Amino acid sequence: MPTTTTRRLAAAAAAAGLALAAGCTAGGDQSGKGPASGEKQTIEVWHGWSAPHEVKAFQDAVAGFNKAHPNITVKLVNGQTDDRITNAIRGGNPPDVVSSFTTDSVGQWCQSGAWQDLSPRIAKSGLDLNQFPRAVRSYTEYKGTRCAMPLLADAYGLYYNKKLMKGEQPPKTMSELTALARKLTVRSPDGTIKVAGFMPSVQYYEHQVQHLAPQFGVRWLTDDGRANFSGDPAFQAYLKWNKSLIDWYGYDNVKKFLRSMGQEFESSNPFEKGRTAMAVDGEWRTRFIQKEAPGLDYGTAPVPVSDDRASAYGGGFVTGTVIGIPRGARHAPAAWEFVRYLTTDTGALVTFANALGNVPSTIPALSSPGLRLPPQFRTFLDVFKNPNSSTTPPTPNGNDYVVRFEKFTQEEWEPGKVSDLGQALKRLDGEVDDSLKLAGG
Repeated sequence: MPTTTTRRLAAAAAAAGLALAAGCTAGGDQSGKGPASGEKQTIEVWHGWSAPHEVKAFQDAVAGFNKAHPNITVKLVNGQTDDRITNAIRGGNPPDVVSSFTTDSVGQWCQSGAWQDLSPRIAKSGLDLNQFPRAVRSYTEYKGTRCAMPLLADAYGLYYNKKLMKGEQPPKTMSELTALARKLTVRSPDGTIKVAGFMPSVQYYEHQVQHLAPQFGVRWLTDDGRANFSGDPAFQAYLKWNKSLIDWYGYDNVKKFLRSMGQEFESSNPFEKGRTAMAVDGEWRTRFIQKEAPGLDYGTAPVPVSDDRASAYGGGFVTGTVIGIPRGARHAPAAWEFVRYLTTDTGALVTFANALGNVPSTIPALSSPGLRLPPQFRTFLDVFKNPNSSTTPPTPNGNDYVVRFEKFTQEEWEPGKVSDLGQALKRLDGEVDDSLKLAGG
């Protein structure tokens, strides 16, 4: 299994390739092209879901649109990647609607025009964007250009094993998390970790910097869009917390534990096997536990926050799937009707969320009585709409700044190779800013 950094570097490389490719898109602006939405026509929709139950979920969510717009036939094409979408746009032969699992490329899509600016259509439709939480609105636009709409979402919370917790309540602050992690950790006679109260390393699945650093209140970029690692003390606070718990375990013991872990998306996941008492994960874990560890007695809660931000408890990291209309779409008016329906119709969103175990992305859908999800899922609905929740801001080169910070944390900070943290973060700022300049940021 590749390390977290390897996976994220691959994602960054894909985003960089997307930036180069979209800059060479064939054809001019065709945002208004196509017959009126009331005319008989067929639109082609590309999405990334591929498993049979996922494909059916998309079809079921679209069924309501088919009834409301009998003149529009929807051709669904599943299993599509960002690379395929980019190549189609570049070649001047894109579908009418495209969907992506990641928000990392939104900045580039909006800046380059590879995905059409939806603002005029939103205004003409009278669509109220306030039905989406603040963080969601921020990850679907870049510098005033809204080229995407949200389609389902992911929210992160703290999972805890009730048996291993032994009556303890889930922590609300990082100091409480640290104390409880130490209390619940079980070591073998040689000092190696048998059960981890909480594993702080960024190599532990979803314990990426992107998911934990925001709980310290980090501000990823400055107002003018530059790296902020050395300028924001919250980054040092996060890193020092991370290192203090790693040092308590012992770095060699942490490495041994990480090497012994099972696969993240299989029943060998250490939380499902009772090898970690607490873990940060996305809402989808509830569905995996239902299938792979139905006897596990667990609870969920918001991720703890730094002690100086106690009032912000309840928020967390959020992200999600996005959908839009590519440049060159031949049925843009009908495509917009489809995008608007799928992203705002409560029935469609609830149908989709129930089938996939994801968070519906509008505030009305969050409170729908039609949601059929386990009780532990409530945490993620609350985190998603919490005003203290946040996401990573879009840039012209995707999530490059996050990847670089995670690589630094994994390869330099956690092993104890950094002698001057302030200088190291200044160096990191320079690397990120140079990369942003190359991408036109």
